[in-house]
Amino acid sequence: MNAAFIRIGLSSCDMGVSYFLPRLVGASIASELMLTGRFIQAQRALAVGLVAEVVPDDQLEAAAQPWVDDLLNASPMGLRMTKEGLNMAIDAGSLEAAMAIENRNQLMTAGSKNFAEGMRAFLEKRKPEYTPE
Repeated sequence: MNAAFIRIGLSSCDMGVSYFLPRLVGASIASELMLTGRFIQAQRALAVGLVAEVVPDDQLEAAAQPWVDDLLNASPMGLRMTKEGLNMAIDAGSLEAAMAIENRNQLMTAGSKNFAEGMRAFLEKRKPEYTPE
């Protein structure tokens, strides 16, 4: 992976790279990658937190399956609200602002039929059967 546009006379600031990359790896590494167009190899991407795991190509599907299973075991609304909360909290002006977002999302999910199903499944020690909301 690299910010290739800088190598062909364009800016590396494209497709949200200038927004997301510094938030993922910090300003210093983002600057290095964006200003030079250098490629980042898998082990360095892992070391700087750009990726969560590195596996050989032939093990990719087996490594991804636990992620897929975990995501499928979560409620759709819970996943959506978590993603929204994470994205908003990154730029929250304070801890209080981030906690307000969390509180809003918890109230929204607590009123869902999937929360009721999740609680029943937990108490009955079974896997929840979530439905799209």
